Amino acid sequence: MKKVLVRNIGMLATPKGSAAKRGAEQGQIEMLRGAWVRIEDGVIAAVGAGEITAAADEEIIDAGGNLVTPGLVDAHTHLIFGGWRQNELGLKLHGASYLDIQNAGGGIQSTTNATRAATEEELAAKAEKALDEMLRFGTTTCEAKSGYGLATEHELKELRVIRDLGARHPIDLVATFMGAHLVPAEYKHDREAYVRLVCEEMLPLVKEQGIAQFCDVFCEADTFTAEESRRILEAGLKYGLRPKIHADEIEAIGGSQLAGELGAISAEHLIVCPPEGIASMAKGGVIACLLPATSFNLGAVFAPARDMVNAGVPVAMATDFNPGSCPCLNMQFVINLGCLKYRLTPEEVLTAVTLNGAAAIGLAGKVGTAEPGKLGDLVIWDAPDLDYICYRVGSNLAKTIIKKGVVV
Repeated sequence: MKKVLVRNIGMLATPKGSAAKRGAEQGQIEMLRGAWVRIEDGVIAAVGAGEITAAADEEIIDAGGNLVTPGLVDAHTHLIFGGWRQNELGLKLHGASYLDIQNAGGGIQSTTNATRAATEEELAAKAEKALDEMLRFGTTTCEAKSGYGLATEHELKELRVIRDLGARHPIDLVATFMGAHLVPAEYKHDREAYVRLVCEEMLPLVKEQGIAQFCDVFCEADTFTAEESRRILEAGLKYGLRPKIHADEIEAIGGSQLAGELGAISAEHLIVCPPEGIASMAKGGVIACLLPATSFNLGAVFAPARDMVNAGVPVAMATDFNPGSCPCLNMQFVINLGCLKYRLTPEEVLTAVTLNGAAAIGLAGKVGTAEPGKLGDLVIWDAPDLDYICYRVGSNLAKTIIKKGVVV
């Protein structure tokens, strides 16, 4: 049995529990000074404060009097893609909108073309490089979506890459099927046929191969209507895939209300979420997975996070790493924006990027807190306290990353 003792922790800051926190509870975390964490075979065995004597067979990790938190959970990424889209920056600077670029043949369709042309090995090598960088910033668990294949063979290809990377990379990966990311060019004049393809061909094969846990859909103007989204998510439920939904990113067309009606595990983006959408999510127990770096990159408004917390909607935050609207994989920047733009407290933000993020991908019983029974996923920060990592912008403050009790 491998035993590890992380000691000399100046402050251990962690939410507690194995379910998403909402309302006032989102800001209620435990802060232990002079703390220690004992890990056995990759799982936290005990947490305490005060003097601790290491056993003879324990490896000692000295936190140096610094802040320690659970490993960060990035609950929304589009990790697997071919190419980049830096050429769109100039278009945006000259006033082109996200939908303008997409309708001109750029956007998701251009990434789809590059993803289809790439081999599994090429996609895996690119994604692995991104995962290595995410790990250095403190991310220890990550959700990854398909959605740039938009054809059966290529959607399955993306999901296989996620599966294989998850088997060998230190970061734990959770796969989401998102064949309904866009109606591809070849179905532009027969969108109904593409919806049927997703429901009747892709989803059964995803289920058969066991390569995804969730089904997501981009419910937005010029992508999928609320009713099309309902059909796809209900089909996903039929095949055992819990629903997620990209909703209210650009226009509020009913996605957040649909999330509540279906009891989706999460609704994502929610930049322009209306009050009735917030109420529906609160009633349906939906986690709001907010993506502030996307608002930053698009020059858009920021989601009404405070209204959601006040309404009892659990708020998670993630990067939305993708080649177009958010080429950012740094969860520390997300933490900064959570305080500066959402006006959430450091305690609420920590819950959003750990426990609530874990709950949004069905892993709240496994990761997201520093408690006995959870995986030994910790970040030792070059910081004295939680406020400091929220306050500092632009520096990587993750000093030591511990994944399942191993420094990585």
